[in-house]
Amino acid sequence: MVYFPARKCYHAAKLGILLILVVALLSFFEKWRGGKLSTGATFSDPVEAEFERQILEDEARIIPGLGEGGVAAHLVGEDKRLGEESEKKLAMNVYLSDRISYNRTLKDYRNQACTRVVYDAELPSASVILIFHNEPYSVVVRTVWSVVNSARRNNPWFAKANYVERDTGKTMTLGYPGQDPTSPFVYLKEIILVDDNSTLPELKGKLSHYVRTRLPPDLIRILRLPDRVGLTRARLAGARYATGDALVFLDAHCEVQPDWLRPLLHELKLRPHSALVPIIDVIDSSNFYYSVQDSVSFQVGGFTFTGHFTWIDVPEREKKRRGSDIGPTWSPTMAGGLFAINRAYYWEMGAYDEQMAGWGGENLEMSFRIWQCGGTLETIPCSRVGHVFRSFHPYGLPANSDTHGINTARMAEVWMDEYAELFYLHRPDLRNNPKIGDVTHRKILREKLQCKSFQWYLDNIYKEKFVPVRDVYGYGRFMNPSSGFCLDTMQREGEAVPLGVYPCHAQLQATQYLSLSLAGELRDEEKCAQLQYTRRENEVDEDISRKVLMATCHGKQRGQKWKYEASSGTLKHADSGLCLSAGRDSSADVLARTCRGQPDQRWRIDYAEYNHFTRDDVEPSDRDEKLKKLRGQRRISRSLLSYSSGESNALPSSESPRRKSHRGKHKRKRTRTKNKFIVKLLRTLANGTEDHLEVDIHCKHRQLYPNNSFVRDLVTILNDRNIKVQDI
Repeated sequence: MVYFPARKCYHAAKLGILLILVVALLSFFEKWRGGKLSTGATFSDPVEAEFERQILEDEARIIPGLGEGGVAAHLVGEDKRLGEESEKKLAMNVYLSDRISYNRTLKDYRNQACTRVVYDAELPSASVILIFHNEPYSVVVRTVWSVVNSARRNNPWFAKANYVERDTGKTMTLGYPGQDPTSPFVYLKEIILVDDNSTLPELKGKLSHYVRTRLPPDLIRILRLPDRVGLTRARLAGARYATGDALVFLDAHCEVQPDWLRPLLHELKLRPHSALVPIIDVIDSSNFYYSVQDSVSFQVGGFTFTGHFTWIDVPEREKKRRGSDIGPTWSPTMAGGLFAINRAYYWEMGAYDEQMAGWGGENLEMSFRIWQCGGTLETIPCSRVGHVFRSFHPYGLPANSDTHGINTARMAEVWMDEYAELFYLHRPDLRNNPKIGDVTHRKILREKLQCKSFQWYLDNIYKEKFVPVRDVYGYGRFMNPSSGFCLDTMQREGEAVPLGVYPCHAQLQATQYLSLSLAGELRDEEKCAQLQYTRRENEVDEDISRKVLMATCHGKQRGQKWKYEASSGTLKHADSGLCLSAGRDSSADVLARTCRGQPDQRWRIDYAEYNHFTRDDVEPSDRDEKLKKLRGQRRISRSLLSYSSGESNALPSSESPRRKSHRGKHKRKRTRTKNKFIVKLLRTLANGTEDHLEVDIHCKHRQLYPNNSFVRDLVTILNDRNIKVQDI
C-alpha cells in the first residue's frame, strides 16, 4: 500500500477546484467575448503564437456589458480623448469599438407582426459576402459574429416554420436543400470575407488566426485580392467565389437584427427575379448606439440627377399596393451596400459592370437595370440590419480618381437614354470624356435582355420623381434683364439655405437651372423656394423685405407657392404677396420685397409656356435642343404609357378579388372614355382648319377632368402647334 502525504492531497484538491473555476470563467468569457478562447494552447509556429498573444490582449481590453443591447457606449477621461482622436482620423470611434464585445446582443426592433409570419422551412442557401479594405479589425469581427449567431439552429425564431410545400405537399426540413439536419447553422452556407488588398497588418495574419481558432470551422472563407480593385470588382470576385443559391452582400461594418435572413430568402424563393433590401438602421459611429425611427416607418431609395442616391418616403400609392406594413415594398433604387439576390439571376442580369472602378454609381446602375429589364427591387420590412454610417472615407479610392463620377457617367450612357443630359448638366466635364471608357458591351447586354426605356422607369416605377422639364410652367435660367443677374443656388448645401443671384452663365449650368412647377413651386430638383418668416421694416423706404430660402419641398404648397405674371415678368409669393427682387450686388442673397413694378422685380425664364418653350434671345445650343426634345418626348410618352397594362413589372397584389374586379371595371371605363376623347378630337382636326377648338366632351369620371394629366398633355401638344384648345 502506498501512502500520500496529507499536504499533497490537500494541494491536489485545491488545484482541481482551481481548474474547475478557470473552465467556468472561460465558458463565461466565451459567451460575451465571442468565440472559443485559447486555454493556454501553445503554437509551434512563433508567428501564430504572436497572433494568439495579440488576440488575447484584445479580448482583455473588452469591457463587459459596454454597449450591450445596442445602447450608446461611453468612455471617460483619457480613454474618451483617445476615442475622439480615433474618430477624427478613421471616421469611427475605433478605440471605443475595441472595448465593446465582439458578440454583443441587440434589442429586437422588428415590427411585432413579423414575429407572427410563418416562413417555409426549406429555403435557398445563402453566401454572405463582406468586402473590406482597411476596416477596423474589431468592427469586421463583430460583423462576422453577428451574422454567425443569427443563423444558429437553436435560435427561438427557427422553432416556427412551415414544413409542408404548398404546391406539392412535400415535407420539408429546416435548412437549405441538402443541408445536414444536424448542422448547427441554418440556411447560412458560408461567409466570404473579401480583403480588397488591405494594408493594416491586423487584417492579415491576425484576422486569419482569429477565424481559425475562434469561429466555426468550414463556415468562414477569406479571399485576399493581390491588388486594390475597389468595391465593385471586389464584390464580383466574392460572387465568383460563392457557392450558395443566394448572394447576400453586406458592408463589413454591420450588425444584424434577429431573424434577418429568412425574410430575404423566403421572398427570393417566391420571386427569384428580384433584388431584396433589408431596412437599414443606423449605428452611430461615435458611440455605436443602434437607432431606429420606429418599428413601422421606413424609407426607400430614390436618386438625383447628380447621380447620387437619396432616401425618400414610401409613396401613398405603394402603401396601398403592398397591402400591409410588413409587405414587400417597391423601391426605385437601393443604397447598394446591403442586398440579397439569387446567384443565377445575378449573373443572368449581367452582375456588375466590370469596368467600374472604386466606389459609386454601381448601386444606381443595378437598380435601373433590374427594373428596366423585368425584375423588381423591394425592401423587406421584416429584415433589418444596422449599418455604421461614416462622415467621410478614411481611405483613398483606387488611383485617387473620381470613381463616383466616372462610374455614374457609364451608367447614364447605358441606362438613362436622353435623360443622361440632366446628369451632364451637373457634370459637363464628363461629357464625351475618354475616362468613361467603352460601354458597348453593356449596351449589348441591354439589347439582349430586351430592357425597357428610362422613360418607362419614370412613368411606372418612380412616378413621384421631379424632372426639371416635366410638369412645369417654365425651366432654365431665371434672368433679371436690368442687372444681368440670374437666380443661383450658389452651390449651398443644407436645409433652408439662402437663394442668391449671380451673373448669368452663357450656357445653362446646374446652379442656375431652376423650374417653376405647375404646382407653383420655384425649385431645383430637391428644394423649393420659401420665405424666411421674419418680418422686418426697412427704415429707408418702409418696404417689407424677406430672405428667400431653399428648403426641402413638402408638396403642400403652403409657403412654397409662387405665381409668375408673364405680362409684367414678376414672380410673386402667393402667401405674402411679395415679389422676388434681384438687388444690385452679385453673389448677394435674393430678397422678396413689396411689389412696386421696379426693373429689379422683372424676370425672364429661358423656357416657358409664354414663349412656347423656345429661347429667342440666343442661338439655341445643342444642349438646349436636347432638353426641349426631352420635354416633348416626356409629356407625350407619359400619357401614352400611363394606361398600357403590358408595360408593368407585375407583382402579386394583396388586394381582394372583389376590389380587383371593381378597380378593373373602372379602369376599362376610363380607357373607353379616353378613346372617345381621342376620336372626337381627331375628327374635329380632320374636318376643319380652324385654329380654335372647343373640347365639349363631358367626362363623368374624375380622372378626366380638365386638370387631368392626359387631357393636359393633349392640350399642351396642340398649343405647341399653335392650335388653341378650350376645356369646358
